[in-house]
Amino acid sequence: MIVGRVREIWRYPVKSMGGEKLLSCTVGNMGIPGDRGWALRDDVAGEIRGAKNMPTLLQHASRYREQPVNGQTPHVDIRLPDGTHIGSDDPQVNARLSALLGRAVSLWPLQPASDKAHYRRGQAGAAFIGMLSRNRVLRPLLEKLLPYTSFETMTRELLSREPGEPLLDYASIPSELFEFTSPPGTYFDLAPLHLLTTSSLAAMKRLNPSAAWDARRFRPNFLIETEGDIEGLVEAGWEGRTLRLGGLSLTCGIPTLRCGMTAHAQSDLPKDSTVLRSIVRDAGQNLGIYAHATKSSQVAVGDVVELL
Repeated sequence: MIVGRVREIWRYPVKSMGGEKLLSCTVGNMGIPGDRGWALRDDVAGEIRGAKNMPTLLQHASRYREQPVNGQTPHVDIRLPDGTHIGSDDPQVNARLSALLGRAVSLWPLQPASDKAHYRRGQAGAAFIGMLSRNRVLRPLLEKLLPYTSFETMTRELLSREPGEPLLDYASIPSELFEFTSPPGTYFDLAPLHLLTTSSLAAMKRLNPSAAWDARRFRPNFLIETEGDIEGLVEAGWEGRTLRLGGLSLTCGIPTLRCGMTAHAQSDLPKDSTVLRSIVRDAGQNLGIYAHATKSSQVAVGDVVELL
């Protein structure tokens, strides 16, 4: 079944900063080469962090100087909120970013997956909670206890949930994310690829017409322009299905749980808390869907998207 065409392709060289719009790309099991190749480490908290904790990051943008190939992470040029630029190899880059963000941070390229300390959460007991989450017997007990711990408060703050709004289902969280801020060896929140459809954006616009439902708020890798007769939050029903973009086959994972990043100001988009409130209330907290590829292939703007 043809559901639409690829309208936009995005790569984000630095986690939580504005990205690059591409006309075509290669996609493999690690997503688009160079996507989230860099990230900021909060040197006080002792962990990798993004715009969930540092919203001003969304007012920065980044571009690679050369194309990432063979697993390499080239240097990037970063556009700061005042329009000036600084390179990832500039000796002052950490000091400049720290001053703008109001905390001590350092810019890091991807590190090997074996460097567990680099990816581990900074709060005390992260390794212990990770161990419990990997135990089949203890995992259900952990899920019952978490709502009564500081982990619940931290999660509510991280997702920007108001009192009375639902939180995520802990049973849906991969074990490694209890211990690490991202799957080790990556700076992805969960999966290598994120897809969003124009029909979902249109559906949310109908529910909240005063908000700017711009795709940039949701940071998809692929924005899919759906066929004219398709309406609603269609990708919410793609979990476990196979999607073909041109010659690329993707396996769709879980829907994308949304946080406060969707409401923060970025570039010419104003801060708007109603965006997240609408998603939580009207879309079951989700907008878009995660996916991964098992084989490498090319994708280009205009490619047909087919649900198999």
